[in-house]
This record gives sequence, structure tokens and C-alpha cells, in this order.
Amino acid sequence: MHLDIYVYTSPLHTKFRGLTQRDGLLIHGPAGWGETSPFWDYDPQYSAAWLNAGIESATQPYPQPQRTDIPVNVTVPATTPQRARDIVLAGTCTTAKVKVGEPGQNLADDLSRVAAVREALGTNGKIRVDVNGAWDVTQARDALLALNEAAGGLEYAEQPVADVEDLARLRKISPVPIAADESIRRASDPMRVKQLNAADLIVVKNQPLGGVRAALEIAKQIELPVVVSSALESSIGIRAGLAFAAALPQLPYACGLATVQLLTADTVTDSLVPKNGTIAVRDVEPDHIPAPDPQLVQAWDMRLESMWQYCTIDANYTLHTDEYVQ
Repeated sequence: MHLDIYVYTSPLHTKFRGLTQRDGLLIHGPAGWGETSPFWDYDPQYSAAWLNAGIESATQPYPQPQRTDIPVNVTVPATTPQRARDIVLAGTCTTAKVKVGEPGQNLADDLSRVAAVREALGTNGKIRVDVNGAWDVTQARDALLALNEAAGGLEYAEQPVADVEDLARLRKISPVPIAADESIRRASDPMRVKQLNAADLIVVKNQPLGGVRAALEIAKQIELPVVVSSALESSIGIRAGLAFAAALPQLPYACGLATVQLLTADTVTDSLVPKNGTIAVRDVEPDHIPAPDPQLVQAWDMRLESMWQYCTIDANYTLHTDEYVQ
């Protein structure tokens, strides 16, 4: 089986996870297109799961969907209150996920951002916060008390602490429900979340787990409500996330799949972005992938070779360096 692979890149409207640009690989195979876009601080062995996910999307049909539209949240980076307000108003969603605990910022910054989001959403909107494991248990308890008040009630807090044992301790004293993210996708044993009763729900990204089918299996085993989330992909990667969300037996929460709005450019003209708070489940294809910077291609060429050592799928590939036009 032969795969054609292209490098894509897009600047971000607002700095996110310390990034000003997103880049990755788009993979074309017999079933269509997939995306592989592990962040640059991830090692080859961990990143190979992301490669498996992209190849799966390009070579296998998605599972049978249970729904045709996926409710989503708008994602608010760790930005200024005014910028946060603008992002929410432009997002067409009634649920917002707000990044907090950003390095270089403090709780006062988080509180003002969450208050601005509440103002933009109105009283009926839902707010969830994402901490990326930045706090210890005591910091998390105190910060969540304050943020819960500033938000007029939080829907949940995503990965307030890094360690799954600490997550279990925090859950016993937290004023808001706890969601596990990194404790699922970056853990050697994601089942520890279930064993320790460490979360009320789980946030699951299909790329880090090796694809839609692997993510569905983990969700089935953990037996907690699932929020399907993006890894800041282009519309090609979001398509896989929508397939995952569409195939779940229940979907009680809005999903974090509206992140194409953070990109200044997408390889798909008709991007997978929300309309009235939902994204329709539909296929997309890139119609224009500009030729990337040669240094970026070289970096991805070396990284792809190192990831391929751990890939579990039998295939060969061509990494293209020229512009792709449909």
C-alpha cells in the first residue's frame, strides 16, 4: 500500500499552547485523507500513535455514525479579556472552553478572562476550563473555587493537576466536576483514571490514541462520559474527530472540535467550523496545500522516518515537496 504525504502549515490567529503556527502531515490513501500532527515536543515513539491515526483515516472507512451533527464548544486561548470576548462572540457556540493556568500568567488573569467569557455567553451559556495539569492539589482547589464564582458556575475543569493520583485526591474536594485529558492520552495506563475514580468524565483525542477505533475502545472500557476534543488540527484531522464523536453511543457534552477557527488558513475551502453551535459530520478534501518551507519539509522528513520505526501499519510513502492543488 502506497501513501502520498504532504506537509501543511498555518499561522494561528491567537497564540495557543505557546504556539503561533500549526503544522503537520496530510496523508492520502485508498480511503481518502488523514492527518498526523503531533506537537514538536513529543518523542517519536509517542508520536507514532498519531501517525497510525492519520494512516487509519486514509486507509479505512470511518465507523457507522450514530448522529449527523456534533455540538461543539468555542475554544478560548489564554488571551486578554477583550480578545476572549471577541472569540466567544464570533464562535456561534453556547459552550466555551477557557484556557487557564498559562505559564507567565496568574489567577487574576484567569479570573478576568473567565468573567469576560461569561459576559459574552450570557447567563445560559456553559463554561469549562482547561488547566493542562498546571496546578498542585491545593492550588487547584483554591483556584477552582474562585473560577467557579467568576464563571457563575463551571461545567467542569479539565486536567487541573498532572498526576492521576492527585486528580483522584482533588476530585474528593473539588467544587466542580473533574475531567481527565492528559491522564488518558499521555498515560502509560489510561485505565488508572477508572481504577482510582479520578474523574467525572474524560476528554479524548483520537490522534494520540492511534485512531478513531482505538479511541472508541478506550472510551468503552473506561465507561465515563466522553468529550471528544481536537489536537488543534486542520479540517482533515477534525473530520476524524467528528467520526469519533458521531460513533459514540452517547454524547452528553459539547465537543472541543471547533478549533479550525484558530487557524488563519485551512487546506479545505469549506472548512469544518460550527454553525449555530454544531458541526455537520461530512467528508472534506484539501483543495490547496501550498508548498511549505524547505526547512520545514526537511524537519518533517526526519521526524516521519523516526516515527515510522514504531508504526504498526504496513505501507510505504512519498513525502511530496511541491504544491498540491485538487
